[in-house]
Amino acid sequence: MQKQQLPNSTLILIFGILSIIGCCCYGLVGIIFGIIALVMAKRATAIYNANPELYTGYNNVKTGKILAIIGLVLSILSLIGTIASFIMYGGIEGMQEMQEEILREIQENQ
Repeated sequence: MQKQQLPNSTLILIFGILSIIGCCCYGLVGIIFGIIALVMAKRATAIYNANPELYTGYNNVKTGKILAIIGLVLSILSLIGTIASFIMYGGIEGMQEMQEEILREIQENQ
């Protein structure tokens, strides 16, 4: 019997990569892609474990799952950092005020 590609194995790998890249977008995109990749990897693993001799591409699933976990952790840290900066500086207006204050101090010292 000919082996067939495990369903969504390549897509899981792509979503795992996108979860790492998505951590740069305030963490939200990375969290979304990471969760989707982990759910799909769980389903693909269950399919593979039922009949491992029928499928190829399980390495893509394992790699995608690892990348999704890494991307999820990085995205959560990025989201926490973003929330912390908004709390500390009061949002965008607070950051602009802080930048103006720093510029005034630099101009006064020159």
